[in-house]
Amino acid sequence: MTATLAAVRSADRIDENLASAFGAIVGDANVLTSFDERLGYSRDRLPFAVFRERAGEIAGVVPRLVVRPANEDEVIRAVQVAKARKVAVIPYGNGSGVLGGAIPLGGEIMVDTRRLDKIVSINPTDAMVTVQAGMNGAEFERQLNDAGYTTGHLPQSLEISTVGGWLACRGGGQLSSRYGKIEDIVVGLKAVLPDGTPLEVRPVARRSVGPSIRDLMIGSEGTLGIITEATLRIFKKPEIERGVVLAFPTMQAALDSARLIMQAEIRPSIVRLYDRVESDERTKDIDLFRTKPFLAVLQFIGSEPMVSAEQDAALAIAKAQGGEIAPEGPYLHWKQNRYVAYSQKWHEAGYFNDTIEVTGNWSALPKMYDAIAKAVRAIYPGVHFGAHWSHVYPEGACQYMTVRLPPMPEAEALPLHQKLWDAVEALTLDHGGSIAHHHGAGLFRNPWMQRELGSGLGVLQAIKDAIDPDNLFNPGKIGLRASANAKDIRRD
Repeated sequence: MTATLAAVRSADRIDENLASAFGAIVGDANVLTSFDERLGYSRDRLPFAVFRERAGEIAGVVPRLVVRPANEDEVIRAVQVAKARKVAVIPYGNGSGVLGGAIPLGGEIMVDTRRLDKIVSINPTDAMVTVQAGMNGAEFERQLNDAGYTTGHLPQSLEISTVGGWLACRGGGQLSSRYGKIEDIVVGLKAVLPDGTPLEVRPVARRSVGPSIRDLMIGSEGTLGIITEATLRIFKKPEIERGVVLAFPTMQAALDSARLIMQAEIRPSIVRLYDRVESDERTKDIDLFRTKPFLAVLQFIGSEPMVSAEQDAALAIAKAQGGEIAPEGPYLHWKQNRYVAYSQKWHEAGYFNDTIEVTGNWSALPKMYDAIAKAVRAIYPGVHFGAHWSHVYPEGACQYMTVRLPPMPEAEALPLHQKLWDAVEALTLDHGGSIAHHHGAGLFRNPWMQRELGSGLGVLQAIKDAIDPDNLFNPGKIGLRASANAKDIRRD
């Protein structure tokens, strides 16, 4: 069974010799040994772990130590000590992930990167910025804005995430339909491999020298290396931001509009389409939505005449699909609350709230949505299920779903929660989609990684075995092999 916090506390012991070895590198003050300090690193924002904590238990384990390096050299030396002593390592940014990628499962130390928190340089000629991996996302964007630029990567977690976390989880920002996801924005990076070897992918416009080493690190979630620095594309801060709210008669009409807009090579910065459940929540006081009940929000950015040209072209497409301009209230509400995480209020009220984001192609999305909605509601008739599509591309879109069970005993809720995940991920794969768009795989998506990647998972494992033969870097994540003493958060 999952361990109670009291039991974990009473059994806790510190390896003083190990703490001293790391203290000699980063300073004793930057090696956290107290139980309560380390407890704060025992989970990320995985809802299942929140449910466990709410019940006075702990999903994973408390890390052995927390090490806080200040620069790449200290990361290298800390990794060398861990390698020599066969100690497993998990990189930790700000713990904003929601898939358990930063949860320790047995004997790991955490390498907290947040002291690597500065912009190294801004290169206006090449339109690039070099930034240390532990820098807070909101502070990074603020400093870029002050210089007249934007990173183009603005996730909902902007205020509580780090730049390195964006890369590690292969994240997507709210403007991905215009600027791309993080893998489209990264030009180069630095990382430390599991034996302490520094790795540099130099920032150049394009290359043709074999498979992308950069992409081994982006999305690796700390299993192959610790990212210490990134060079990203930057974009001029938009002179204009113009939002438009549309009402559509059907969900299909809204989806078709988004598809045709993106395939016409128009690039709104925001395209958000809502199913009936989420539309009703946002439009109950607007008369137009009584006859055209499906909400869409678009935003166009840049400078004139391009903003007006893109807006006019997009609205012509929407009008042909039955879209009608509506009052701007839903756009303003979204803009004011774009970085607010709503899950916490539901967790505090005793609900079992979770979000699951997947990717589907336009040809599959309507049937995929219908199948998932039907399956989820059949598992528990009182479940809340709503969806929206907030990252759209010429080929398809991200379908972002909220599932919420009402307050009930954990013994009843947790098996239902697992069934909901099983249904969503399996049906996504059945319809040719991907089980994750931007949250990453972490720990919680392990059961579906073999089906997602096929023989590719074996390729990743072979790479992992080659550069990390002792399996010391974040073992057991993204479907890769766990350590022998790893805790199974579902069963232990």
